[in-house]
Amino acid sequence: MQLQGHGIICYSRSMTKDEELDQLRTEKRVLCERLRRKDEELDQSHQANQDLREGLKQAIMAIESQQERVNTLEGLIDFLQERVNTLEGQQAKDSHKSHLPPSSDRFVRPSKSLRTKSGKKPGAQKGHRGHHLQQVEQPDHILMHPVARGERCQHDLREQKASVPERRQVMDLPAKRLWVTEHRVEEKQCPRCFHLTRAHFPASVKAPAQYGMSIQSLATYLVEGQGVPYARASHLLHEVLGVQLSAGSLATFVKTCHRQLAEVESSLKAALVQANVIHQDETALRVGTTGWWVHVCSTDRLTHSAAHPKRGRKALNAIGMAPQFRGTSVHDGLKSYQSSSFTQAWCNVHHLRELTFFEEHKQAWARKMKELLLDMKAEVERAKAVGQHEVDVLVLAGLLRRSEEILAEGDQANPPPRVPSKSAQSKRAPGRAKQSPARNLLDRLAGGKWAVLRFLLDFAVPFDNNQAERDLRLIKVQQKVSGCFRTEQGVVMFCRIRSYLSTLRKQGIALYSALEHTLSGHPVLPAFS
Repeated sequence: MQLQGHGIICYSRSMTKDEELDQLRTEKRVLCERLRRKDEELDQSHQANQDLREGLKQAIMAIESQQERVNTLEGLIDFLQERVNTLEGQQAKDSHKSHLPPSSDRFVRPSKSLRTKSGKKPGAQKGHRGHHLQQVEQPDHILMHPVARGERCQHDLREQKASVPERRQVMDLPAKRLWVTEHRVEEKQCPRCFHLTRAHFPASVKAPAQYGMSIQSLATYLVEGQGVPYARASHLLHEVLGVQLSAGSLATFVKTCHRQLAEVESSLKAALVQANVIHQDETALRVGTTGWWVHVCSTDRLTHSAAHPKRGRKALNAIGMAPQFRGTSVHDGLKSYQSSSFTQAWCNVHHLRELTFFEEHKQAWARKMKELLLDMKAEVERAKAVGQHEVDVLVLAGLLRRSEEILAEGDQANPPPRVPSKSAQSKRAPGRAKQSPARNLLDRLAGGKWAVLRFLLDFAVPFDNNQAERDLRLIKVQQKVSGCFRTEQGVVMFCRIRSYLSTLRKQGIALYSALEHTLSGHPVLPAFS
């Protein structure tokens, strides 16, 4: 008899050996079957474990891939956010709070002007010496209006003696505006030797028909002094004077004037090199299809303009004044100027414009710095008004302390960016970290502190560089009117003649008569001292 329960097999003692053997064989088969099932279950468990490991590995790879993508997207978001901020900043800038010219201003509400109210009424101020049209003592033509009959009784008054109780004058152009002078030479025959002797024409009269110095001077003045294009100047002269001048004739007059002013330009450059304080600036223009730069160097009495294809150090060396100058140069902070040996003074109107922009973007330190610069300017003007040659020491110390405090506040609001780390693939050290515009301005004000505050220490140095910007204004007008200069020679001639005319205007010398003397070979010399 066999009892099975809980895996225990009991054998009856009455079983034979064969029966026991068969029983053992049966049990073996059962055990083998169980073992096979266990092996199958174990294999399935191993396979499931392997599948789980593979799935976990794929999940980890997917998570890492997603994390890498998240990092990439976060970097892209940061880049796009920075780009948006940059574009919004560019869109918000105009001529009142950046270096942009007024012509670039959009049709938006203008920013608050840097100018403050003066308290004066519009128009001419009290004590201003006005100018009005006055009568001349010797008129060119007198037109008498007679009295024929009495106004009351209509009696004939033609034989009565008249008086002139009132006169009025009309200033106008003459009806015949073109004056033709004919030069004739005599020819005589000697009664002894019968030789014919003819007189000589003046040296300036070289052709059977030619234009005089007045027309040449007026044409040159219109083109070079007033920025009128050649074709329009030709039309104007034809309509007003009846003179038919081609653009080629105008170009010939300009070339003659340019050639006669070569020595004057050399003297002008030498005088500027010897000046104590000069103003320097540059502006871009087009010469044909190429970009050029016009560099100006000026004082309140002298102006020199020069054109060059480059903007930086190469152009300054080619012009020749910057390497020799040892005084103080007021400029906008261009790196090429900073590498020169002269004393630096930076234009603070540029700083006020940038500070206005950051003030509108909730940078409190920018408002304080702008107020400080204006306070410094007012203090210098007050000291000049009372005859002082420098700011009081205590006042100067207080202003400098305020400057340091404001810069420290700006540093806290705009901390320097972290230095970029060197990646595993990079074979060189990381470069300079990109900074915000506010941080760049802070570095500029702190690093160039004495160039910014030069006007506070030296009263001969002005607060701004408006002098150079005014001297460049006609260059931009010329470019807007004509679009560009067609030849390199054209822009070189324009700059030399424009330098001469600007200098004469600053010194109160009549330009038209000076051009007449220049075209005749005897240019009027300005005061170079």
